[in-house]
Amino acid sequence: MADEPTRRTYLKRTGALVAAGLVAGCSGDSGGTATEGAGASDSASAEPTDTVTGETDGTDDGTESSASAYTVSMSPVGDVEFDGVPENVFTVFPQYADMAVALGHGDALNSVYVPEMSGTTMNHYYERLDGVSFEWEGLYDPLNGGLNKEKLFELGSDVHLTDPAWASTQDNWDGSDVEEIRSQVAPWFGNFYSGTHTDAPDGYGNYQYYTLWELFGKVAGVFQETERYEALSAVHDDLLSTIRSNLPPKEERPTAVRATYSAENETFWTYHLNRPGYWLADTRPLAANDAFGSEQWNGLWGTVDFETLAEADPDVILHLWGMTPNYKMSEVRAALEDHPIGGQLTAVQNGNVYPAGMRYQGPIMNLFQLEMGAKQLYPEQFGEWPEYEDGEPYPEIPEGERLFDRTAVADAVNGDLQS
Repeated sequence: MADEPTRRTYLKRTGALVAAGLVAGCSGDSGGTATEGAGASDSASAEPTDTVTGETDGTDDGTESSASAYTVSMSPVGDVEFDGVPENVFTVFPQYADMAVALGHGDALNSVYVPEMSGTTMNHYYERLDGVSFEWEGLYDPLNGGLNKEKLFELGSDVHLTDPAWASTQDNWDGSDVEEIRSQVAPWFGNFYSGTHTDAPDGYGNYQYYTLWELFGKVAGVFQETERYEALSAVHDDLLSTIRSNLPPKEERPTAVRATYSAENETFWTYHLNRPGYWLADTRPLAANDAFGSEQWNGLWGTVDFETLAEADPDVILHLWGMTPNYKMSEVRAALEDHPIGGQLTAVQNGNVYPAGMRYQGPIMNLFQLEMGAKQLYPEQFGEWPEYEDGEPYPEIPEGERLFDRTAVADAVNGDLQS
């Protein structure tokens, strides 16, 4: 298919997705539109130019610059050429919104999944960073009623920070719709299936998986903000080093479960801790003993009842979405304490039911969620997690007890970089 002019002509995409990656009727687990109890959810282009090894990442963002035009490469979109930094940016999940904020381009966003939930949660973390905030009010919710192709035309974005492979699986979408948006509006630039290392839909062979921070480096290339990325990546590397050097031996680590409680059904949505994928970028480095680590679920999460949870009886319960406005931890704890089985759980009796953040985490969220989890799981090594008040920002932690440098993060986001 020949390229057609984009709606905003200063951006263009090269290395077009070939027909093999755009077959109609692409199928696959959309993986991101389910609420999970939160009240919320390689193409045959050029061969990948890098490989993924380990949790930390290099600073090569795959960017090549010449005069004003530059190209950024990523699976599954291949090489994407830009004539200028995007000023009008579409995204779905908040990991990309957090990346944009971290790179100093939060005001370019025109959308984010459930803006009040995502934006409020992000600002709960940003409250502890001087000069950093996210103006989410008025942003479009891209999944309210399903991914809407006509709305993408209306928004006229300069780039869609969304995986075209994922988009092709949405209701009333197929490969031809993905190509229409790419050719007539703006390029796609996202990678969804790295979140859990699940298979991409048919037609997207050679799909490459990235860590969260590798994806962040790619997005930094889109915004031409390599210095900000490198400064934040250095903070992340230091945090991981601190965590790894202080973890107790495996046999001394607590058993834990990452779960979301559904009071209506008296069940728990459960998630793994240590599997591959950037959705676990805040739990995998902490290496707690996963109470359901051997379980295989049909999908991205499992559902267990009180009896099953009692059999596992974890030392710690990390309540996913607990830092979002969708849940009140005081009510969750009360419901567990009052339940005839829940009240007997070791984590409940010992007061080890804690709020966790969001799986859809970007780099700033990841830093805070790593610190939060370290304190909740290993208070003797990293200091105790302070009491969290429902609806309040991330707790203020005394400077000497922080696991990463807030000033360094704020300076990077605000562009106060040492030359």
